[in-house]
Amino acid sequence: MPNTKQAKKRLLQTEKRRQSNKLVRSAMRTSMKKVLRASSRSDGEAVLPLAQKRIDKAAMKHIIHSNAAARYKARLAKRVAALS
Repeated sequence: MPNTKQAKKRLLQTEKRRQSNKLVRSAMRTSMKKVLRASSRSDGEAVLPLAQKRIDKAAMKHIIHSNAAARYKARLAKRVAALS
């Protein structure tokens, strides 16, 4: 447990930031799963922009690395293009 007033405040700030990051990461992963579960190309193309937007937002907030974001987006686009 924190002993000083400053340490107590940092604990609260860290927890608030952790919850916020968790929300963004969870939304990103959910939208990625929707793209991967798409059964047809048109379905995949419909949900791909939202997934890319959420990936970009996570990268912008430094929740994931920018190179990881690029990798996720490329792999999702590749999967959608491979659908018939």
